[in-house]
Parts: sequence; C-alpha cells; structure tokens
Amino acid sequence: MKLYGYWRSSTSYRLRCALELKGIAYENCPVNLLESAQKDEAFTSRNPFATVPMLETESGDRAQSMAIIEWLDEAYRDKPLLPSGLDHRYIARELAYAIATELHAPLNLPVLKYLKNPLGHDQEEINIWYRHWLAKTLTPVEARLAQLDSGDFLFDAPGFFETVLIPQLYNARRFDFDLTDCPRIVRIESACNALEPFKRAHPDNQPDAH
Repeated sequence: MKLYGYWRSSTSYRLRCALELKGIAYENCPVNLLESAQKDEAFTSRNPFATVPMLETESGDRAQSMAIIEWLDEAYRDKPLLPSGLDHRYIARELAYAIATELHAPLNLPVLKYLKNPLGHDQEEINIWYRHWLAKTLTPVEARLAQLDSGDFLFDAPGFFETVLIPQLYNARRFDFDLTDCPRIVRIESACNALEPFKRAHPDNQPDAH
C-alpha cells in the first residue's frame, strides 16, 4: 500500500494510526498541502476530492479517511479497530464521528486560509475560532467518557476512537487549547502516545516533517 498524505494533516495522521495499530505495511508518499500539490491534475485524476489522505491499494485508490479506516477494518480482520459488541461499536463511532464531523470541517487548512484571506482575520482571531470549536465538541466527548468511566482507552485497547482523537489533540495543543477540564481525554492521549504504533504515526516522525 501507498499512503499519500501530509505530515501534519490530522486525517493523514488518523489513517497512519489505524495502519500502525493494525500492523499493515505501507509506503509513505508525502503530498505538500502548503504547495497545493493535492490539486495537481495527476493527483485529482485519481482522487477527485483533492484531499489527503489517499490510500493506494491493490483494489484501487481510497479517499476519505473515515471510510478508509472502516474499509481497512473489514478488509483486514486481524487486530480489529472496532470492538465486537454492537453497543460498543456504536459508542466508538459516536465519539469518533463527533470529532471527525464536527471539528475537521471548520478547522481544516482551507477554512483557516479563507478566514485569513479574503476575510481578513488575523492569527489571534483565527486561534480564538479554532479553540471555540474545539471546546464545543471536546467538552461533550469528555462528559461521555465520564459517563462511561473510561480508563487509559475507551475500551480495553486503543482502536477506532483513539485513531481520531489523538490527531485532533495534537492540533489542539498547537493552538494552545486548555485541556485542564478534559482529564479523561488527556489520560487516553498519554496512554496512546506511549505506544509504539502512535509514536510511529506521530507527525514529527514522518519523512516530510519540518
């Protein structure tokens, strides 16, 4: 497999986490988002969404990170990311999709660029925007984890939810988001970041990191 992604892209990061947790070998193929390489015709002819990540597989090119992760879990049954019980799978999806759908859209790079130009917001105003949306979603995620009495992970081991949570927390810390009121989220973050799959997936450890 070939993973076309960008070192600091949260969606690329979550797919790296999934691949590493499942022990699936892949070649890392950097796509420079700052140079808009994802909009090149050679790339969009394969991925019309003009987004990363894109996963090249024997059965075709895959786009959209959440769909790719679920496809991986169905295609490669070893080391499942989603738990076996129906209710547990629902909970994992509820929390993961809260982050993926409520946070990625308003906080991704094209939106942040648009806020700056042409709308004319300065960086501090953009940082305030970023932290506002983080709080809106991470607060109820923390409350749900408290209801579930979560420990080091959502369930017994890191999986679907953690692959989405950890990259978002990496971005939250870049924007100086205060996680004091999210102790369960921070506990999961700490436990995951101590594991080799998450270390290998970390943005700082990618070939295009700078």
